[in-house]
Amino acid sequence: MNGVRSVRPRFYFSLRSPYSWLAWHDLLRDHWDLAEQLDWRPFFEPDSHSSALLAAAGGRFPYTPMSKAKSLYVLQDVKRLAAERGLSFRWPVDRNPIWEVPHLAYLVAARHGRGQDFITAAARARWHEGRNVCDPAVVASWGDELGIDGSELAGAADDPLMRAQGVQALLEIQRDGVFGVPFFTLRHQKFWGVDRLVAFTEAVKRRRESSVAPVPAGAERLGLRKDGSVDDGHAGGCG
Repeated sequence: MNGVRSVRPRFYFSLRSPYSWLAWHDLLRDHWDLAEQLDWRPFFEPDSHSSALLAAAGGRFPYTPMSKAKSLYVLQDVKRLAAERGLSFRWPVDRNPIWEVPHLAYLVAARHGRGQDFITAAARARWHEGRNVCDPAVVASWGDELGIDGSELAGAADDPLMRAQGVQALLEIQRDGVFGVPFFTLRHQKFWGVDRLVAFTEAVKRRRESSVAPVPAGAERLGLRKDGSVDDGHAGGCG
């Protein structure tokens, strides 16, 4: 919260966004090991209450509504991308949604160590069942499978503490220069869109490889392998 960029690579996602859903699907399908190491951060449009709190904190939300033409394009595009992945889905109808309901509930689940499981439940409900994930009753229904009190999840948007945490999440969106989702960050590097997931994962891999400490000169003569482990010449490593 002090303005220092996260050392861990981040994945900004929205439970509203079909492109976030597709990126989440690809990430777990192809890069499940990386998924466990990411800093997962929610991106959501604030309601009037959160907007007022955000403005009071000196922030603003970087989002503008889509045009009708873009909305129609997204309908076609998501159907095409989902078909490429062998996914069937039901397009949900959002009526006066309050996006704090599922996203602040996600923060509650993350606090309990069940953040990714919450996203799984929300994705299933929204994109496969066509349910309204902004309905507190729907969110509460995931409590049993997550092992979390459903009322705690459903009431997150009414909890002043969770509202404050939500505002901090919105401020981080602004600080990281996030303008849409899915959005990935690796320190100062930024990747926007489901089609940038591969580039992001490759960048993370390169950074890991470059962070491995080099083997000192002459180390192999001392029995130190190139990967940094020690081989003392005995089959069992003892002796």
